Amino acid sequence: MPNDNDGRNAPRDVSRRHLFKQVGLAGAAAALSGAAPTVATAQAAAEPVTPATAPRPNAAPSAAPRLEALETLTAAEADTLEAIVARLIPTDENGPGATEARAAHYIDRALTGALRGSRAAYAANLAALDSYAQSTKGAPFAKLSAAEQDAVLTDMEKNVATGFTPNSAAFFALVRTHTIQGTFCDPYYGGNADFVGWDLIGYPGIRLTVTADEQRMSAKPEPVRQSAYADAAFAMTGVAKKGGGHGHRP
Repeated sequence: MPNDNDGRNAPRDVSRRHLFKQVGLAGAAAALSGAAPTVATAQAAAEPVTPATAPRPNAAPSAAPRLEALETLTAAEADTLEAIVARLIPTDENGPGATEARAAHYIDRALTGALRGSRAAYAANLAALDSYAQSTKGAPFAKLSAAEQDAVLTDMEKNVATGFTPNSAAFFALVRTHTIQGTFCDPYYGGNADFVGWDLIGYPGIRLTVTADEQRMSAKPEPVRQSAYADAAFAMTGVAKKGGGHGHRP
C-alpha cells in the first residue's frame, strides 16, 4: 500500500503488488530467518472516518484455512488474523497467498516462542481492530467485504484508526512483517506451506551445493522441496531435534 494514496478511495492498494514493491525480494529473504521485527513509532492518530450508510456487500470468498488446534490465539483472534493476512498477501491471478502459506498459523505458533513478546500486542490490537471495524463499517473485521477490509487496513497503515496500542500504524507494521515471515519462511517454522511462498518469488530452495550449470545461471534451477532442517547435516548435529534454537514447539 503506497503511503501517498488515500486508501478509502483506492482500497485495492492493499495488494501483493504493492507489498513486494515496498519490501522487495531482500525483505522476503530476510523473513526466512524468522527474526522478530522492530516496529517504528508512528505519527499521532487522527479521528476515525464516519461509517458508510450504504448496504454492505457480502465478504469476498477466500481459500479456507486448514483447521487445526491453536497454540496461543483464541478462536476469535485467529479468525481476525486469518482475514488480515489474506488481504496483506491475497490469493489472486498470480497464485496462492498468505492464506495458503498458513502465515496465520506461523504467527500463532511463533507467539509461543520467538515472538512471545508480541502476544500482548496481538491480544489488545486484534480486539481494537474488531472494535474499529464495527464502529466504522458496522461489522467485525472478518465479516467485512474485501474492499472494506482493505479500507480499514489502509486506515491502520496511515494511522487514522483509533483505539490501538501504541497506535494503529505500529500494529499494522508488526502484522505485515510477521505475515511476510510466515509466507516466505522455512516451512519448519509453520508457514510457507507446500512452499507456496518460495514459488511466489521464484526461490528454488536451500542448497548446500551448487552445480556448474546453476553457477552459470544458464538454466532455471530445479526447486528443492525441503526444509533446511530436514537436511542430514542438521540431523547429525541434532539441531532439528532441538528445534533449531528458535523457541517453537517441535
